[in-house]
Amino acid sequence: MTTASHTPAQGPLSGVRVVELAGIGPGPFAAMLLADLGADVVRVDRPGGSGLAIDPAYDVTNRNKRSVVVDLKSPDGPARVLDLAARADVLIEGYRPGVAERLGVGPEACRTRNPKLVYGRMTGWGQDGPLADRAGHDIAYIALTGTLGMIGDADRPPAVPANLIGDYAGGSLYLVVGVLAALHHARVTGTGQVVDAAIVDGTAHLSAMIHGMLAAGGWQDRRGANLLDGGCPYYGTYETADGRYMAVGALEPQFYAEFLELLGIEGHAGSRKDLARWDELREAVAARFKARTRDEWTAVFEGSDACVAPVLSLREAPHHPHLAARATFTDHGGITQPAPAPRFSATPTAVRTGPARPGADTADVARDWDVPDLMKGQE
Repeated sequence: MTTASHTPAQGPLSGVRVVELAGIGPGPFAAMLLADLGADVVRVDRPGGSGLAIDPAYDVTNRNKRSVVVDLKSPDGPARVLDLAARADVLIEGYRPGVAERLGVGPEACRTRNPKLVYGRMTGWGQDGPLADRAGHDIAYIALTGTLGMIGDADRPPAVPANLIGDYAGGSLYLVVGVLAALHHARVTGTGQVVDAAIVDGTAHLSAMIHGMLAAGGWQDRRGANLLDGGCPYYGTYETADGRYMAVGALEPQFYAEFLELLGIEGHAGSRKDLARWDELREAVAARFKARTRDEWTAVFEGSDACVAPVLSLREAPHHPHLAARATFTDHGGITQPAPAPRFSATPTAVRTGPARPGADTADVARDWDVPDLMKGQE
């Protein structure tokens, strides 16, 4: 295990070195999570940049990292990355299959220099299969897994869940799980390995419970017809008088009873399991919620176990009393952003630094990782 020297020890991954070959989407988010957990993440940026179409100062997925600039297409570019890989515990890349190999920084080249290296590969389709070489984005990956088709109203097109389910849940989080598992194996055995994290695989895996319910006859293979997809009138969202929304999740009998009581429609107690009465129940619930504003209904359900919550916007969420009390969001460098998660009793995490600026940390990394060749052409 190597030791980073640029910041005080923070987080359970303090001392773990990670090389991130710059890209967009799930790779940077996975590297951010590792950095949040305390790893020394060095992002290898390309000349001219390779991130989001926003000012790098606002790209919080690059927080807690350091950046160097290396032109992998230059004669000595691959050698500089291999020097970093030789001193790293983990390397993450998100190129199409075969690209890293063509650039001279593929798994074989890196692990020849460092047999203990965990080489994490993040793609949409995976390293093999008929679509492996095709371009794609989150929406296409989740479409093929059946996940996108589950989301939304029955009489409308599937709802697009930003890029949270594919890129980040099915992609980044599975890459991090795989990398940490492989890192544990490498520490025990002295041997690294390649982690093939495909968004299609991870997103499909997320639906494991649903597939079990489908096989058991407890889930219909269509949108808006099931307990957890908006088909159930006491598990969904309802518009309020001011055009905002309340979320209802009163599944269990005791929560359902409290929900009806506070909503003022106790007469529908017998509708919970009677699917023939669900449309009538839905109309009654909708009518009641439309009678008051979101904040008024929030006050009604405050302190109850009815499992009802206001639907907040991105700007509203950090100010909710519960999230504020837990410091679920934090301000750093003038940017309000989610705080690192999860939390650790012995090795607390924090937003230590703001978004890494491309190439800004080359001298420090060259010193700390003992890779003086990084400075060639930088003086």
